[in-house]
Amino acid sequence: MMKKLLPDMDPNKRIVVMTVGVVLLMGSLAWAAVPFYNWFCRVTGFSGTTSVAETGSDVILDRTIKIRFDGSLERGMGWKFKPVVREMEIRIGETGLAFYEAWNPTDKRITGSASYNVYPYEAGGFFTKIDCFCFTEQTLDPGEKVLMPVTFYVDPEIVKDPDSKYVKHITLSYTFHAVETEDMPASEKDASLAPETMKPAGEQAGLLPASGPNKLN
Repeated sequence: MMKKLLPDMDPNKRIVVMTVGVVLLMGSLAWAAVPFYNWFCRVTGFSGTTSVAETGSDVILDRTIKIRFDGSLERGMGWKFKPVVREMEIRIGETGLAFYEAWNPTDKRITGSASYNVYPYEAGGFFTKIDCFCFTEQTLDPGEKVLMPVTFYVDPEIVKDPDSKYVKHITLSYTFHAVETEDMPASEKDASLAPETMKPAGEQAGLLPASGPNKLN
């Protein structure tokens, strides 16, 4: 094929051109594969990837399902991170609201990003998030503690899916990764460390009106 395209080229140069062409082709395919893979996961729920919607479901079934919540940290991430409630039971199609608590006990400002998945994997495409702290990066100052909300529902179509209709428990898991760690000026550091504060629950996602920080009991 390449001989026909480059009939007059020296054989050694032809090999070089062919090699470079293969490298460029493989690189372009790898680049295109990332967004395609992400799109494929969102559409199919492959590997526990969730769906996203702007509003809740119009259909709410009488059947209930239990949602379990799990939180972990990447090695080296300085936060403390956990779900406020480990499990809740909701009706399929009903909008649920859960909170995760994050605390930065270090003397540095840390920005984190949350990755997530749903188990069992076949239920991923039916677990639908309306709003979530995982949609954006989160920054905590030294000593700062926040409640981070996630609103969601389980798509009623799950009861029609042959692989998922018998699922009774869904586990939503988050892992926070450090994106950036910053040293703070002494004046800002002292102010943020005394005392611990917690942002009002839901303020970050617009679920509650903004107000001043609340002291922890």
